[in-house]
Amino acid sequence: MLLISLFIATLFLAYSNGANDNFQGVATLFGSRTSSYQTVILWATFTTFAGAVTATFLASTLIKNFSGKGLVPDAIANTPQFHIAVASAAGLTVLIAALMGFPISTTHSLTGAIVGAGLVAIGLKVNFAALGTSFILPLLLSPIIAILLGAGIYSLSSYINSKWHLPVNQKMIDNCHFISAGIISFARGLNDTPKIVSLILIIEYFSIQGGMITIAIAMALGGLINSQKVAVTMSTKITSMNHTQGLSANIVTGFLVIAASRFGLPVSTTYVSVGSIFGVGLIGKKTNMRVCYQILLSWILTLPTAAIISGITYRLLQGYKI
Repeated sequence: MLLISLFIATLFLAYSNGANDNFQGVATLFGSRTSSYQTVILWATFTTFAGAVTATFLASTLIKNFSGKGLVPDAIANTPQFHIAVASAAGLTVLIAALMGFPISTTHSLTGAIVGAGLVAIGLKVNFAALGTSFILPLLLSPIIAILLGAGIYSLSSYINSKWHLPVNQKMIDNCHFISAGIISFARGLNDTPKIVSLILIIEYFSIQGGMITIAIAMALGGLINSQKVAVTMSTKITSMNHTQGLSANIVTGFLVIAASRFGLPVSTTYVSVGSIFGVGLIGKKTNMRVCYQILLSWILTLPTAAIISGITYRLLQGYKI
């Protein structure tokens, strides 16, 4: 019964991840009026699924990181009770945010859920040193780097254009924009799928390949059905943007997320994407600071919310046998 519950909880997390995160790679396409919502969400779904399938071969490091091993003893990290608590808490946190229109981090939610269940299981013996170096630092640094790079690349493109008055081929810009959005969605599937699939690999019936495909399908459904409110926030509320700004933000996001996946760093696609959009908005002086403060508050609340829900869930599950 616990293994069935774990499977359902993990699918719920994958669905929630899709609802909150699937639109992030294509937000600039919709925000710059390059394409319609229906077109960009289908493009996001296809490229995210492709990234998830590719993750089968390239992202084994993240599978290990998000199984909980290294933060808590293997005897606890390998139990279905621990994984159910983590999956259900992270999934609920992410879905609530999606329904409210806040783009939060599934990575951050998973980290909080692992810590919450770990604290209930072993108290302060949780490996906080590993938590800081492998999880917290990449999460904190990634949006700052994205803001700086987003502002820098858009400033550079504006300077080059004003200096040399290069002719603008709008069709070429739009094509590059679509490609960059696809790369981000591909990178998100590559980076997020291993984090989620790590939770169900204790079920002996699942291979890594089978788990990846199952999670990818659930993520796709979440994005198709429940991504509208996050889409509006990311595309129009943070800042208004033109085609060049959207392309600049996407280049930054794609580069950072792919680099993180390659080196096994659990950066948040959400933080990177929001940071790069915020960066180009700052240069254009059109950033909506009120919305940005609300998003920042939702980020701050993500970890403790997931930790509390996970801790309570794990306590309730203690004593249940497979």
